[in-house]
Amino acid sequence: MYKMNNSPFNDNRLQYLFGITYPIIQGGMIWASGAKLAAAVSNAGGLGLIGSGSMKPDLLKNQVQKAHQLTDKPFGINVPLMRGDVEELIEVVLEQEVKIVFTSAGSPKRFTGLLKGEGRKVVHVVPAVKFALKVEEAGCDAVVAEGFEAGGHNGVDMITTMALVPQVVDAVSIPVIAAGGIADGRGVAAAIALGAAGVQIGTRFAATVESSGHENYKEAIVTADSTSAVFGLLRIGPARMLRNKWTERVRAAEARGATDDELRELLGRKREMHGIFEGDLEEGQLEAGQGAGLIRDIHTAGDIMERLVKEYEETVTKLSYSG
Repeated sequence: MYKMNNSPFNDNRLQYLFGITYPIIQGGMIWASGAKLAAAVSNAGGLGLIGSGSMKPDLLKNQVQKAHQLTDKPFGINVPLMRGDVEELIEVVLEQEVKIVFTSAGSPKRFTGLLKGEGRKVVHVVPAVKFALKVEEAGCDAVVAEGFEAGGHNGVDMITTMALVPQVVDAVSIPVIAAGGIADGRGVAAAIALGAAGVQIGTRFAATVESSGHENYKEAIVTADSTSAVFGLLRIGPARMLRNKWTERVRAAEARGATDDELRELLGRKREMHGIFEGDLEEGQLEAGQGAGLIRDIHTAGDIMERLVKEYEETVTKLSYSG
């Protein structure tokens, strides 16, 4: 049994499940979360995830091997199930002895049995209660309830984190991880108050020293305000991203009733890579959540972890004395 190290969190289900100190998970983001970021978060007591969504199998293998060199703590991989080469990505997971897998964008039944049979812990990301029920039925160890505030691809039901998390908590018996719009310790405390066992945080960790995102992308997150993270591409791939010239063209096209083919042409290829990895601030797709409006600096992932825990403790203490 894993022994807790002075964790201020009373619900230890995720700590025991993953072998971590704090129930704070760094989301597996495309083009931003490689081995360096995942290892840094894990070394700081959280759970770092390598985002395989922007990696070919060989690159994923390389990043997993690098992460093993950078940390002796648990880390995981996020695998989008809609990938055409998903079976090859799963093979890398099994071959490289990755013990924790977060899946998304597809049926949780597809690989959960295989992964759990090989001794892996499996978590699936959902945007609505009906999918959380399927996750539990599939035998997953936990579920991420991701609200509409989150960066990147979102559910078409557009349910916010505040509304979604407690409904999922009431619907399933497995641990619920809250995600979407959480960028500081106050958000962590709010998620715990809603019944979540922990949180998954993306955008805050995208703007860190260890993130593989371009410096332009990180600075765009830092300078974002409360209205910067807009939503678009509802019909062909709902996504939340920072406003720029390209997103304004997308939103204008959607407003005039552009066809799906027209929108796909406007999206083009590798738009996310151009924005997040190459730093094209005007024509790239800069995926980020509404929590970007809370982010005002770029620090190491270790510093951010320390700050999240401290802010959480301060918030809980303040609430305990408010009455």
